[in-house]
Amino acid sequence: MSATPDTLRTATHAGPHVTMRQRNLFNRTLTHLVLLFGVVFMFIPLVWTLSTSLKSPGEVYIFPPTWIPKEILWSNYYRAVTAIPFFLYLWNTVLITALSIVGKVASITLVAFAFARLRWWGRDFMFLVMLATMMLPPHITLIPQFIMFKWWGWLDTFLPLIVPAFFGGPYLTFLVRQYLLAIPRELDDAARIDGCSDFGLYWRIIMPLAKPAVLIVVIFVFNGAWNEFLLPLIYLHNPDLFTLALGLRMFQGEASTSWNLLMAASLLSMLPVVILFFTTQRYFIQGIVFTGVKA
Repeated sequence: MSATPDTLRTATHAGPHVTMRQRNLFNRTLTHLVLLFGVVFMFIPLVWTLSTSLKSPGEVYIFPPTWIPKEILWSNYYRAVTAIPFFLYLWNTVLITALSIVGKVASITLVAFAFARLRWWGRDFMFLVMLATMMLPPHITLIPQFIMFKWWGWLDTFLPLIVPAFFGGPYLTFLVRQYLLAIPRELDDAARIDGCSDFGLYWRIIMPLAKPAVLIVVIFVFNGAWNEFLLPLIYLHNPDLFTLALGLRMFQGEASTSWNLLMAASLLSMLPVVILFFTTQRYFIQGIVFTGVKA
């Protein structure tokens, strides 16, 4: 019996039909699975660090390695902070980081305010000059800065790590300036009608509205100053002035076999950065979005 055209048409439409909604659902599911795999892959070193920090010295070198310690030793964290002057390094790091945040926030917001809200001769040219400095690698200026600080007698002090923060930075200044451009200028006119000065406009009007941008500066500066290793290595020689990053490196050199203690100390030094990021994640994303609203 031969198939009629109606029979063939019915057989053709009887097969599975994928709608646009199903295709979008499949694409989103696939994308989320890939991102989830990436998250798991990125967390492997952190999980391995946590696992090693809870192991005994003998279990660290077992092959094949074990992810879950046979005996969980929470005492490794106490031994880690007592094996080295951990709290002294912590205090040095907190002091440098706090003063760096104060210097960066003050200088960057003032410069960004001048570029975004004030009108003065040569403003656009100076802004381009500032952006051009981002093309200069920081390692090029490292030797001239070292010679300059040596002439001033600042070596083996915290001054080379703190004072430069009070002179801002081009990248964060650009981000804050972009955010300030999105604030309506009618606020400036209203404030000046009421007799507000330039600094009053900056302090009373602009800064309260620029909290997301300021939090971006705080997060970036905190992360950079807290984890800085190269500059303390160059300028600090007295062990009593070491930061956490430098102290952990010295601890690794002196007790390279105590990997469990080193991982425990590393996790403790990492904890403030993780807490800061997760507590300010919403403001961080909001600030990143709004810094590119207006050019």
